[in-house]
Amino acid sequence: MGSIKDNMAKLKCSECGNITYYTQRNKKKVKEKLEMNKHCKFCRKHTTHAEKK
Repeated sequence: MGSIKDNMAKLKCSECGNITYYTQRNKKKVKEKLEMNKHCKFCRKHTTHAEKK
């Protein structure tokens, strides 16, 4: 069994490039990278956050 640390994904803002969110994902079921609309506290608006390696 993998640890929780192995399932963590960093979400990076597409506009400013800051990592503002961490989330868990199942890497066995979902092969493509996560992409979510979230609020960035640095840009002060909703932007697309994509998973960073």
